[in-house]
Amino acid sequence: MQMGNSSMRALVYPRQARTRRVSSWDRTGGNHDFVYVEAGETIMLADIHASGCINHIWVTVNAEDPSYLRQVVLRMYWDDESDPSVESPLGDFFGVGHARVSHYVSMPLSMITGAEPEIANQAAMNCFFAMPFATRARILLHNESSLPLTSLYYHIDFEERTAIDTELRFHALWRREFPTQATVDLGGSAVDIQAINQRTNLDGRENYVSLHAEGRGHYVGSVLSIDHINPIPRFGWFGEGDDMIFIDGELWPPSLHGTGTEDYFCAAWGFPAGKYDGLYHGVSLAGPTGGELAYSGKWTMYRFHIEDPICFETSIRVTIEHGHANCHASDYSSVAYWYQTEPHRIFPSLLPQEERMPLPDSKSLVEFRKTY
Repeated sequence: MQMGNSSMRALVYPRQARTRRVSSWDRTGGNHDFVYVEAGETIMLADIHASGCINHIWVTVNAEDPSYLRQVVLRMYWDDESDPSVESPLGDFFGVGHARVSHYVSMPLSMITGAEPEIANQAAMNCFFAMPFATRARILLHNESSLPLTSLYYHIDFEERTAIDTELRFHALWRREFPTQATVDLGGSAVDIQAINQRTNLDGRENYVSLHAEGRGHYVGSVLSIDHINPIPRFGWFGEGDDMIFIDGELWPPSLHGTGTEDYFCAAWGFPAGKYDGLYHGVSLAGPTGGELAYSGKWTMYRFHIEDPICFETSIRVTIEHGHANCHASDYSSVAYWYQTEPHRIFPSLLPQEERMPLPDSKSLVEFRKTY
């Protein structure tokens, strides 16, 4: 039996592992079970010297900065690597963009919130992606806000075991393109959906890229966040963009070519349900779906390839059009999740804190109205 098998049928078999936890519990025996993180401070959540696998991460935060979920950065390192295998703002990593919390539950990720905690931008954030390591695992959190995290609670549950050298390592990378580089000026009075539909994209070069990885492995999903600030006149829908996934250096056509943004995220005809959460796909944050402002505002959607991972031998480029033929100049950001052999392709530099901030909602609406 492979120890990484997490199906319920595998629970009848004994596991050769020792289960452990690193957490923020109060070492004095009191109830001060959290960590205070100064502005600008980096803290080590875990530094595990062993062979094993992290199976669950739980985090919740109280912060003075309302945008802390984009200003706090999570980084993870496996074995002796000096460059991170995981690098993402905290909120985006756990499945909701735009420095927001939103209640949803998927198989690998979730946020648990509602009522007053949601108003305060507080949530319990969970990750169940398996994260194996052969000799060491480090998880760091950097508060790049100018304000402290007044309380950070966390659990990191893992098992110590042997024989993991052949297992692929977990990776996650956040990206943002704001604005995306549009192929047409949607502010022109002669532009409409019929004119846009006549445009073509036969190379994918202007697509939004959520992942470019080199090595051998498999892609297991993405979280995509869109602030739709550049609609087609009188056509507010943002999701006409096709996904295109290029495998092992191919140029055109890609191995996987989709039919629309909502189709890749396993919906159809827009997102008629608005916000919904499924095991492998859903919309964790939604704007309006009806009326004059339909599909304006901030959205986050997710698709996890748990049952259908996308394999690559040498490289993979995961891309999606930002509107049909890349017509929109909007705010796109994403987290891609994948497993691969090491060493991995070094990540591009993370955007500075000020360039990661979402647009205020009022500004977003003004921008939407300019072209709608």
